[in-house]
Amino acid sequence: MFGIGFGFAGLAQAWSAAVDTVDVPAWPSHVLWILTALIWLGTLAAYARNAVSQGRLRTEVANATTGPFTALVVIVPMLLGVALASHARVAGEIVYAVSLVLTVALGGWLTSVWIRADTELVQWHPGYFLPTVAGGLIAAAGSAALGWTTLAHLMFGYGVVCWFVLGSILLLRLFTQPMLPPPLLPTLAIEIAPPVVAGNAWFAINGGRLDFVAEFLGGYAILMALVQICLAGVYARVPFGPGHWAFSFSYAAAFTNGIHWLDVEQVDGRSALTYGALTVITLALVALAVRTLIGLRKGSFLPLSPAASGAAGDAARV
Repeated sequence: MFGIGFGFAGLAQAWSAAVDTVDVPAWPSHVLWILTALIWLGTLAAYARNAVSQGRLRTEVANATTGPFTALVVIVPMLLGVALASHARVAGEIVYAVSLVLTVALGGWLTSVWIRADTELVQWHPGYFLPTVAGGLIAAAGSAALGWTTLAHLMFGYGVVCWFVLGSILLLRLFTQPMLPPPLLPTLAIEIAPPVVAGNAWFAINGGRLDFVAEFLGGYAILMALVQICLAGVYARVPFGPGHWAFSFSYAAAFTNGIHWLDVEQVDGRSALTYGALTVITLALVALAVRTLIGLRKGSFLPLSPAASGAAGDAARV
């Protein structure tokens, strides 16, 4: 569920990038950042209440399936902290710094869990990129935006090395093991995130210039974009559920990277192309949100707990 706020943060980043590159009004990004904060707070409250009532707080983070997704609890506030810093510098820096420390601490602890646990390769999924790869690369971009250059370099190295290590494991799993379970199939969209998030971070670090690193990352991003297109048929067969929010931040980050490329290459008509990209990703996220609201209203969006499933079955038999 934290992927919902993460997705809106990605959309807010896309609009913020457009403000810096072409003549796009700033108010949509401001509205989206506020909405992201509200969604994150609401999700956090609901999650804490649910996890405490079901006694899952001690087990969920270390769980082989759900554990990596819990990193979004501390990653999203990093993005919010950077956005806040443009209006209230000290407050934004505090939010960002606390979230960064928590993200790195959680990433280190989860890495130790993965080393110690008897996890089978088939249990791995692209969500494992979130705690260290996404956390590190988002921290690199955020540090650069705040002017903390040395920290930006440190976190860029942290995120890229984790990407190389985890990426090799995850691709081995995807190439050699059975297909992911249907609810986790949308997490394949996360495969496009590392090169584009790293590309966005690098543009923030180098001042928006085209160099070897940007081109290197762009090349791999093209491959992953083609893979996503080829996986469209697989995605179309998956029943709609929380996993579909894996598309949101991943694709928003890809569109943000494209906006940066339009700028650094000084493409003719880049303003119209940027507006077109923003329209597509915004409408896609709106459609995702509408489907989610409909599913919540019908009670079909969230999976039932085993107890609830049993009760529903008994009721049906009666």
